[in-house]
Amino acid sequence: MMRGAGGSSGGQGLFFIGFFMFCGGMYMLLNSITFRANLGFGASIYNFGGIGITSGMIMIPFMFGVGLIFYDAKNKFGWLLAAGSLVGLIFGVISKIRFHMQSMSAFDLSVILILTVGGLAIFLRSLKES
Repeated sequence: MMRGAGGSSGGQGLFFIGFFMFCGGMYMLLNSITFRANLGFGASIYNFGGIGITSGMIMIPFMFGVGLIFYDAKNKFGWLLAAGSLVGLIFGVISKIRFHMQSMSAFDLSVILILTVGGLAIFLRSLKES
């Protein structure tokens, strides 16, 4: 006996229709989002008690950490300093990103949401035993 998608009797046609609808809706949704980072020379990425920490200030301990690693690769403090600075820089940059939806008509948004949610529902229904 031939089984459908996911080993169920739900059907392979619904599986692929739902999958492609969901992928198309997600593509259209992600394609309509733009982002901007508010970073520049001297722009602070963290504030502690009114003192702004810039990305250049975070690079100083990173450089010392890399220097310690090149001097002695077993130096745990150098690895901690370099990794901690890199993580701080990444989180600081990500926290300064602003996301904006492009302006679109109600029809465009309806098509995106129907494709995404409807495709996901059809996809999941195909995996269910009928």
